[in-house]
Amino acid sequence: MNLIEYPDRELLMLSLADRIAGELADFLRREGRASLCVPGGTTPGPIFDTLSGVDLDWAQVSVFLNDERWVGEDNPRSNTRLLRERLLRGKALAANLVPLYHPAETPETVLDGLAEGLRPHLPISVLLLGMGADMHTASLFPGADRLAEGLAPDAPILLPMRAAAAGEPRITLTAPYLADAMNIHVLITGAEKRAAIERAAHLPPEQAPIAAVLKNATVHWAE
Repeated sequence: MNLIEYPDRELLMLSLADRIAGELADFLRREGRASLCVPGGTTPGPIFDTLSGVDLDWAQVSVFLNDERWVGEDNPRSNTRLLRERLLRGKALAANLVPLYHPAETPETVLDGLAEGLRPHLPISVLLLGMGADMHTASLFPGADRLAEGLAPDAPILLPMRAAAAGEPRITLTAPYLADAMNIHVLITGAEKRAAIERAAHLPPEQAPIAAVLKNATVHWAE
């Protein structure tokens, strides 16, 4: 992995937003379209705020989440809700949101349709991931019920995932499709996560799922 240290979080967020915008612009120039896969949670919010105002041909950019909690957008824990509030506004409102949720009691009943919706946008042009202190990424949690399937080379695009640390059932992109992204960025802050990602680099993905994508990733860190 390539680790970039920043003197503070504000510079990290601005610099990473600028880099992501530049990579998307390159894909748009070369291929006429691009895909951007992003995490939920509040940490990447400042990056989303900056990107939403960037002058890109957003109508040709497909945006989707790394993973989603199995809750509707009216729930404050919905990653899709956060995406609409922080990224898909301003100039980026023209982007194509590829859903990772459809109203259903369980993700299993709509999994195939959601996966087929993602297929045309793969491989991912630009991937932004987060990581928990437990070294999970997306909803690939250590100890999750289907983690082995999610890490397997022949994994499907999407899997439902349940883990004690996850709360609600989740739906997640699997490791092969994350690792196949053309540009991979991992965003972390604080000493605890810095120590965790350094441990992960020497552990198997079964213990540290983030390790499945680190080989070609750039890790962006600030205290």
